[in-house]
Amino acid sequence: MSKKPYYITTAIAYSSGKPHIGNTYEIVLTDAIARFKRNQGYDVRFQTGTDEHGQKIEEKAKAAGKSPKQFVDGVAAQIKEIWDLMNVSYDKFIRTTDEDHEKQVQKIFKKLYEQGDIYKGSYEGMYCTPCESFWTPSQLVDGKCPDCGREVKPAKEEAYFFRMSKYADRLMRYYEEHPEFIAPVSRKNEMVNNFLKPGLQDLCVSRTSFQWGIPVDFDPKHVVYVWLDALTNYITGLGYDADGDSGELFQKYWPADVHVIGKDIIRFHTIYWPIFLMALGLPLPKHVFGHPWLLMDGGKMSKSKGNVIYADELVNVFGVDAVRYFVLGDMPYEGDGNITWELINDRVNSDLANTYGNLVSRTAAMTLKYFGGEIRSAGAAEPVDGEIRAMAEGLYKRVAAAMDEFKISDALGEIFAFLRRCNKYIDETAPWVLARDEAKKDRLATVLYNLSESIVIASSLLQPFMPETAEKVFAQFGTKMRAYDKLDAFGLLENGTTVSPTETHLFARQNYKDVEAKYEAMHAHTGEGKQAAPAEKAQKSKDVPAKSAHEPEYPAEISIDDFAKVRMQIAEVIACGKVEKSDKLLKSTVRIGEETRTVVSGIAKFYKPEEMVGKKVVMITNLKPAKLRGIVSEGMILCAEDESGNLCLLAPEKDMPSGSGIF
Repeated sequence: MSKKPYYITTAIAYSSGKPHIGNTYEIVLTDAIARFKRNQGYDVRFQTGTDEHGQKIEEKAKAAGKSPKQFVDGVAAQIKEIWDLMNVSYDKFIRTTDEDHEKQVQKIFKKLYEQGDIYKGSYEGMYCTPCESFWTPSQLVDGKCPDCGREVKPAKEEAYFFRMSKYADRLMRYYEEHPEFIAPVSRKNEMVNNFLKPGLQDLCVSRTSFQWGIPVDFDPKHVVYVWLDALTNYITGLGYDADGDSGELFQKYWPADVHVIGKDIIRFHTIYWPIFLMALGLPLPKHVFGHPWLLMDGGKMSKSKGNVIYADELVNVFGVDAVRYFVLGDMPYEGDGNITWELINDRVNSDLANTYGNLVSRTAAMTLKYFGGEIRSAGAAEPVDGEIRAMAEGLYKRVAAAMDEFKISDALGEIFAFLRRCNKYIDETAPWVLARDEAKKDRLATVLYNLSESIVIASSLLQPFMPETAEKVFAQFGTKMRAYDKLDAFGLLENGTTVSPTETHLFARQNYKDVEAKYEAMHAHTGEGKQAAPAEKAQKSKDVPAKSAHEPEYPAEISIDDFAKVRMQIAEVIACGKVEKSDKLLKSTVRIGEETRTVVSGIAKFYKPEEMVGKKVVMITNLKPAKLRGIVSEGMILCAEDESGNLCLLAPEKDMPSGSGIF
């Protein structure tokens, strides 16, 4: 039985310079989806590549004293090197300077011209070179480019145009008939309200003011404008032929199952690209997923701002899989995410070293110590096993549902919730206590089997996100990745499977001072140490509570007078709900005596809103208000955190009235 094809692409990276971690996030995100689909049994085709034409590149090449081709050859190699560093499993890396691509773009342009969709005219307007976009004065924001905020310059030239308005009604109908086409739905609403309803303007598809582009073969003073050139890579990379002689790959994989792109280019992929395809008589992609941005200190990364972080630098400090985990786990589905060096370190220490790494090392160590490494189920089950077994058997279904909706962070959240439950299971069963009683040896064996089986199931699901780490776990536990069609069963790990000893942990905990030192060492001879140095204490993520309490670095001693400055009181939660577009934050309304306040807390993974209502909690009430996700938080609810990253609210031992002081 042949596998069902699945075609997934990234936007092709613009070859103007080294991609930062925000650019790199997209390729890792797409790789995780591609790997997950392969594990589900799909015949996956994963394409990425580079966009190499345009005025901006022509200017950068000139400034570098190189020809445009020499310049893009160097940048494309750098991009590919970073993609490979991040262990990306692409099948095709296309470059828009590839001869077969350029040939097909010329044929597509001519075909559209001959059928009347493209016509010659002239353009006069404001031009943004970095975005390669023309704008009318009414479209500008404060006189600047509405997309990037940079300066625009007046430009006038002869150009070819595509009749966008001809297809606008047809595109609107397609949106209505295929509500799943654009994700998230807010991106679709933006396209409809901002572009389709006001009326589509015809699109400039050629330029004469620069030469670095694909020549229009029947009018060679023109070069094909960037978007008609770049967008068609999705079909030329499959062997599409505008003359009707398309190759086997195109017949097999088109239409694409999903284009994974940044939200800043959603317009080009959900308006221009579908209309080009309609004009060519081709089916449209099934999904376009416009992912959010990964921000640095709440702002978009920019070399000019000095807030750029690069993937290779992060890998040198944390390792490939740790970086992959962070960007995938901390990026919301719709709202922007945030990255700082300190935040990555906290997440690696709490989630990877403590929750996952400790579970693996403790289970392996106890199996080696008590049974010589042999894993076996002795059938000595107890009621406490039922919860972990049920959670394991439903895990794949929950993860797959999140992946189908491109909610990658949610999928990882499900896996790590299960891993935290496994750590709790260790505390509940106390294997070290069982080991003291020879009569309970079968129970001990069963507990360790359940833990080993759970680790194999979780690691099989983590393989698309952290492939190298998962393989290390399988090797240590003497098994292979569990087939995804068997993940709904618990107890498939064969008795007699042997755990191997290892001298290293999956992930090493790092003191943040060591991270700073490694960063400074990397930049000691480059003069770049101040660009985005982790020592510059960065703002925490909008979706993450205060720094992890694991092995905290406490401040210097304080006096009783210093402590007296902190006002703590008992607060009663009278209402609670989730913060929109956040998986981690809860918004609570609390009563402190006669006063009512709003507090935002990063505890949504541990408490449901309905569980919060009626609780008495300990709260710092004289903390300076802070805005989180647009909500002013007027204090801090205190929690305790264990070594596995589990949170617990601090509460009074006895019922105390709200407003009571804490001394």
